[in-house]
Amino acid sequence: MVKYVVPVVMAALTWTAPISAQASQTAEAEVLAVVNGLFEGMRRADSTMVRPLFHARARLISVDLRGAGRPAQVEESVEGFIQSIGRPRTEVFDERLSNVKTMIDGSLASVWADYKFYRGTLLNHCGVDHFLLVKEGTAWKIIELADTRRSC
Repeated sequence: MVKYVVPVVMAALTWTAPISAQASQTAEAEVLAVVNGLFEGMRRADSTMVRPLFHARARLISVDLRGAGRPAQVEESVEGFIQSIGRPRTEVFDERLSNVKTMIDGSLASVWADYKFYRGTLLNHCGVDHFLLVKEGTAWKIIELADTRRSC
């Protein structure tokens, strides 16, 4: 009996592994679409594009490492951040990610990435972004965004 069970289990695993990998790739693409949507909204200065990406109870935390002494930790209002994105300005705010790492478990996702922030064509600062997202129904929402800021 055991000699028949092992091949059946192996066959079942072989068939379900691609389905599982496909589902995780889809979830990762959905999560990264939210993150990239935030930065596209920043480039376009479009607060209406950014607002639906955030969970109603989201929070923003920045650790500014550019000053002397202890790092300044600031918790910023999400609504204030969204409004600042939509304010008219002459230069484009362009945040560029690299070394992106995504982890997903069910309805919880984490994205960790290095970034460089440009005001127009000038590099303003760089650091690390950390996004924590939750899935509400069919939509991923940013529930927390934390970043470090340093001179580059």
